[in-house]
Amino acid sequence: MYDLFSSLHPVFQALLAGLFTWFVTAVGAASVFFARRVNRRFLDGMLGFSGGVMLAASYWSLLGPAIEISAQGPLPAWLPPALGFLAGGAVLWVLDKSLPHLHLGFPVEEAEGPKTSWRRAMLLVTAITLHNIPEGLAVGVAFGGVIEGVPSASTAAAVALSIGIGIQNFPEGIAVAMPLRAEGMGRIKSFWFGQLSALVEPIAAMAGAALVVVAAPLLPYALSFAAGAMIYVVVEELIPEAERAGNVDLATVTLMIGFTTMMVLDVALG
Repeated sequence: MYDLFSSLHPVFQALLAGLFTWFVTAVGAASVFFARRVNRRFLDGMLGFSGGVMLAASYWSLLGPAIEISAQGPLPAWLPPALGFLAGGAVLWVLDKSLPHLHLGFPVEEAEGPKTSWRRAMLLVTAITLHNIPEGLAVGVAFGGVIEGVPSASTAAAVALSIGIGIQNFPEGIAVAMPLRAEGMGRIKSFWFGQLSALVEPIAAMAGAALVVVAAPLLPYALSFAAGAMIYVVVEELIPEAERAGNVDLATVTLMIGFTTMMVLDVALG
């Protein structure tokens, strides 16, 4: 099965990986069919875990390969990754200020971005969609980066990244769907909004893979761009959300576990 997957075009590999990460989000959202509420400590622990996975993936799966590839070019090895990393954070900052959205666990009065009449459900979906765009791009550029042939940018490493992103997508589906269910929204509608936030991932994955396949010199910039965007999400969204209810120690411990899990996945499978 793995050999068959490895023989596919990188863009198609990225599509399948993006569909996998979306599917895991949908599985998490499906929890609304079995319960009406989620324990806040459990949710905060899962958010911390997600942050740890994204932090580890940002280096081992993205920045590390970007630096290795840059070392083969005419520019200083640190320059393309630094530029891409800062650009990723800057683009997420612009999107954060430009689109109405609501962080998990926050009252609707604290929605960020331009003022809007959107309901809570749409604001939550927008927030997680912003979160999922860099995840999809990361998966896509990881598969597209295999064309460079450097050891740290392999199909196995891209698969490890996809598995890590998928694992941390499970609580995201819960985090969107469960609050809506708790507020009285029907099970099917809550599930729909929960999985909707991740539909952007297969699209972003295909776009990221296609970009670096067509324009290989952009690869170190694209890898580090995805890393910068993910770090922005962790610091600006996941950590504050995980600690908002006062479960600081729990969020810290689970972040460490998530970081270790992603590191082991990347080193063992990559």
